[in-house]
Amino acid sequence: MTSTPDAFHIREAVAYFDASKELEEAIDELLSSGFDRAEISLLATEKTVEEQLGHQYHKVAELEDDPAVPRAIYIPKESIGDAQGALIATPLYIAAATAIGAIVASGGSLLAVIVGAAVAGGAGGALGAGLAKLVGDRHAENLQNQLEHGGLLLWVRTWDSGDEQRAVDILTKHSGHDVHVHGAPQN
Repeated sequence: MTSTPDAFHIREAVAYFDASKELEEAIDELLSSGFDRAEISLLATEKTVEEQLGHQYHKVAELEDDPAVPRAIYIPKESIGDAQGALIATPLYIAAATAIGAIVASGGSLLAVIVGAAVAGGAGGALGAGLAKLVGDRHAENLQNQLEHGGLLLWVRTWDSGDEQRAVDILTKHSGHDVHVHGAPQN
């Protein structure tokens, strides 16, 4: 039986972290040292992992070298905050603009336009705030589930031995556990 040539394998550094602060610091340093966001992946949600693997897992360390484990892209906290802001602002704007249009079309006074926009905008903003809280809660729940299973799992795609060493050094520097490089079949 012949083995698959290395050209058909990807190499990646892997580690798990005890806290989101260390994970985020490691990712920030990876990004600032030349790794692309597309080369960084995290463990998908517990539900997704269990559905795709067909079984529950007890520790994230069991998953770090399994090429079948579903992954998620890294989304920085700032982007989550941006999404939350958009979820609040969009319903607020739509509700206020709709109210203004309806009042103006019906010949309402300027006071009615202002009051209508404020009331409708407030209701739209409340709806958006609820959606934004849901996004933040889901992100926090996913992190907490992974921490309960032993840590936050991170993979970094590497292209050569220089990348491998840089990634291992950064992951180790930021308190990564079981830091190592492995090969995985290319999808």
